[in-house]
Amino acid sequence: MTRNQNRLVRPTRRDALFGIGAGLGSVALTSMVQGEQQIQHHAARAKRCIFLMMEGGPSHIDTFDPKPELTRQHLTAFTRNGEMESAMSSGKRYFVKSPFDFIKAGDCGADISTPWVHLKEMVDEICFYRGAQVESVNHPTACYQLNTGNQFGGDPAVGSWVTYGLGSSNQNLPGFVVLPRNSYPQGGAANWANGFLPAKYQGTPLRPEGSPILDLNPPAGISRKRQRENLDLMAELNRQHLSTRPGRSDLIARMESYELAYAMQSEVPGVIDIEGETQTTLDAYGIGDGPTDSFGRKCLLARRLAEKGVRFVQAYAGNWDSHDYIQRAHGSLIRSVDQPIAALLKDLKQRDMLKDTLVVWCGEFGRTPDNGIRGGGQSYGRDHNAKAMTMWFAGGGTRAGHTIGATDEVGAEAVQCVHHIRDVHVTLLHLLGLDDNKLTYYHAGRHKQLSQFGGQVIPELLA
Repeated sequence: MTRNQNRLVRPTRRDALFGIGAGLGSVALTSMVQGEQQIQHHAARAKRCIFLMMEGGPSHIDTFDPKPELTRQHLTAFTRNGEMESAMSSGKRYFVKSPFDFIKAGDCGADISTPWVHLKEMVDEICFYRGAQVESVNHPTACYQLNTGNQFGGDPAVGSWVTYGLGSSNQNLPGFVVLPRNSYPQGGAANWANGFLPAKYQGTPLRPEGSPILDLNPPAGISRKRQRENLDLMAELNRQHLSTRPGRSDLIARMESYELAYAMQSEVPGVIDIEGETQTTLDAYGIGDGPTDSFGRKCLLARRLAEKGVRFVQAYAGNWDSHDYIQRAHGSLIRSVDQPIAALLKDLKQRDMLKDTLVVWCGEFGRTPDNGIRGGGQSYGRDHNAKAMTMWFAGGGTRAGHTIGATDEVGAEAVQCVHHIRDVHVTLLHLLGLDDNKLTYYHAGRHKQLSQFGGQVIPELLA
């Protein structure tokens, strides 16, 4: 017997271990039919999450965190010795008051700026949080940190961790769906990538215009029976291919993707066909009205996906990077998302889904209370601020009708109930029944987790 022949009969220890891994392909395919085992660390308050991402950094000072002190210090600047002087003549950075008035809304008396015409009606369902902080004021790195916990990218997205822990409750749909805008957010698809988790946990983006999923239906003349036969043959060939290339999670994910695509053909058309909704519902979300149509469709689709068992849906609204003309820019942006978001919360509540659906609203950071002179002092805007931002949560076991934390008198920095974004991530997982310290994956020589090196639940946010 030759050495090569002997090797076929007597596999090495590595070959034996790889052979075990090779069986994952058929196991993975079987799981598409039999379902996935959930990791449940404790009783969950939420079954699913809808994450509303306002990319660009919305200004907390002009939305949900009023600062009367800025009105008193408007267009003044601090000199090096701490004295204030007129910034209009000095050319220094200057404080900028909000161009918007604020009201106390709802029974809880939540602070909200007046452009939020519709959301003010839902503040009693919302927990506003003013204590969050991040590390970067650079858009891509801040987006990565918000979405993955790692500002340098390459790690799994929050939605990937959630589906890794909870699996999918509908085997005909992806567990993690992303609704991006026409152009991807800064940092691109890495914002919803699987990172070092198996490739099956990456987010599935749906196209913002036209058909959300291209080539969903089989070619003309190909029956479901013929398509099934082709997939069975391809699966067998792929299993043979995988047996000689163990440990390739990307290949396993590709094999699963064929099965998922086949299953989606029967489920997805009914989910994405929002035109089947009543006209009253479409009007409530602002669909058909120019400014609100795009995000209204995303919010309605998010509700439909959540209703069908998708664990994590992330919807993007962009262009919140208002360095100048903040009254015009933020005013327009608020109008584009206000009605859709309020309709989403009302719809979830009416369907008795808000109690176990966690809705999150935030950007990658907040804005500064000051800015430099631009346009002769008339184009007031704000710069990036990693030390102060407002997030809010609704449903899913959060503390409705409360405002938690605070920033200083001008909104420059969080000063009460201050927590790094990692603690927000830990709290989100906690509400979904997952323990960040137990939800780990072995990679590069250690067990890794969403919070990187551990964090803590923010108890003030919990009902």
